Amino acid sequence: MIAEIVSVGTEILMGQIVDSNAREIGALLPRYGIRHYYRQTVGDNLDRLTEALRLALSRSDIVFTIGGLGPTEDDLTRDGVAKALAVEMVEDPKIVNHLKALFDRRGIPWTGSQFRQAHRPVGSTVLENPNGSAPGLYIAHNGKHVFLLPGPKGEFNPMLRGPVAQILEQHAGPERLVSQILRITGIGESMVEERLRDLMQADNPTIAPYAKPGEVHLRISALASSEFHARRLIEPVEQEIRSRLGLAVYGTGDEALENALVRLLDGRTLALAESVTGGLAASRITNVPGASKVLKGGLVVYTVDSKRNILGLSDAEVTNPVSSECAVAMAVSVRNRLKADFGLAITGNAGPTSDVGNEPVGLVYVGFADASTNHSVRFQFQGSRANIRERACQAMLHVLYEQLCSKQKDGL
Repeated sequence: MIAEIVSVGTEILMGQIVDSNAREIGALLPRYGIRHYYRQTVGDNLDRLTEALRLALSRSDIVFTIGGLGPTEDDLTRDGVAKALAVEMVEDPKIVNHLKALFDRRGIPWTGSQFRQAHRPVGSTVLENPNGSAPGLYIAHNGKHVFLLPGPKGEFNPMLRGPVAQILEQHAGPERLVSQILRITGIGESMVEERLRDLMQADNPTIAPYAKPGEVHLRISALASSEFHARRLIEPVEQEIRSRLGLAVYGTGDEALENALVRLLDGRTLALAESVTGGLAASRITNVPGASKVLKGGLVVYTVDSKRNILGLSDAEVTNPVSSECAVAMAVSVRNRLKADFGLAITGNAGPTSDVGNEPVGLVYVGFADASTNHSVRFQFQGSRANIRERACQAMLHVLYEQLCSKQKDGL
């Protein structure tokens, strides 16, 4: 079966909100062997919405709508679906009673506009919404399946994972498409493709690389009669990729680099000194549960004076604050001051103009220090100020990852 998503809302078209709900549907469909070929976004206009729905119904077996189920005049999804299917709208007394009881419990005055949420196309069934007022709806009509889902994430996600998933299970296809994501650091997309070129020619499983800021994600997808058999197809391909890319593969699925670092630190402690990133690295690490066991602390030493006064760097070490010497001195100092096993520091120029030392925009140095050694790594980034800072933070974490992997390999 083929599925299509129609997201409803002028605010989406205008870029005022990001449509993350469509991504959730797209990620769920392969579990049921349902192919997702099309996606539309349409504003709050009944004629254009109806046209979009008719197009979706002409080429897809399952249509999801997201949003437009509220009580206001611009909540048009129910009306659009009814017109596209050429069925009447009815007012459901059960929904009216439910809404009135809900509003009474919440102490919210009942207004006539709330009746709109009790309207539904003939033939539809209600999808319960315990987290909001507007119910979802499901319609099976002339071999087509239409789901009307609310926009707010707190209402959308439970409905998608609950009653919608149960209905999809009943209409699951004979095959399952299963994907595994490998997350790679330290190797660019072109190098990954070069090393895996022959594997990427295969039809099942397929391999697709995606460039991300400072890393690459590889999606391995297999089609089989069950999830078990699909994973059996993925397993040897994943092993071959790992053998070719080695420690560059730091995680799978949703595991971010900072999660891998907390795991690899394994109780050993870390201290951070950040200049150009302004605390981004510390923020990412502290997002990880258990970070308090490994992160001693982080210092934001953004100016030359703060590098002198907080870290105790000498005038010679901060003569050029964007330099290898300064990065190493920062790492050594923060490690000693916070009594950590490892010190990690970063300094650089995020732009848009050159500061002290007249170093080029995008030049970054990451310093590392432990009990036996210290060194720095030079990076040159391009892009906006925000992009440079994001990539610099990723580079900082990557340097630590390489060091931890090296020590793990050496049994340290």
